[in-house]
Amino acid sequence: MAFKLPELPYPKDALAPYLSAETLEYHHGKHHAAYVKKLNELIANSKYAEMPLEKIIATAGPGAIFNNAAQHWNHSFYWKSMKPRNGSKPSGKLATAITQAFGGVDQLKKAFNDAANNFFGSGWAWLVQKPDGSLAVDKTPDAENPLTRDERPLLTCDLWEHAYYIDYRNARPDYVEAFWNIVNWEFVASNLK
Repeated sequence: MAFKLPELPYPKDALAPYLSAETLEYHHGKHHAAYVKKLNELIANSKYAEMPLEKIIATAGPGAIFNNAAQHWNHSFYWKSMKPRNGSKPSGKLATAITQAFGGVDQLKKAFNDAANNFFGSGWAWLVQKPDGSLAVDKTPDAENPLTRDERPLLTCDLWEHAYYIDYRNARPDYVEAFWNIVNWEFVASNLK
């Protein structure tokens, strides 16, 4: 089975002014599409050809197949982590879990921003649920993700420069701060176990 580039869950201009249509055109239409194309080329006629994406990530080990599979998964998750600004906030079980883990949403944002902005190089910032049910902020280099760490991903922010360079140049902190305006809290809550 060949993997496909997922459609964005919103129009390309829907996240403006926080992320421009041009950024999404390049990020989704070029970068993410390239990971999907390369993954399909790498797994054709191999033992991975009929595997679900998560199983490829779990079994491929370091190298090109893992990198392209994980980047396809990470980006697909990232697009769902955002939605056009609507002023929503965490509620219910998610709000309770955030308060228990961090003291509140503002403290979560600070921990997440610190992790993202102090991360050197390319990678991802995550809000995760640990096996014991507690929440934590995590970061992963390159294509790695919480699936390889026995953590449940709830939210991610792409820290690769291609995610923000068109709109923010080298100002990653401005991008990470703007990200909070478009977080899809309903999606985050749906990932909570």
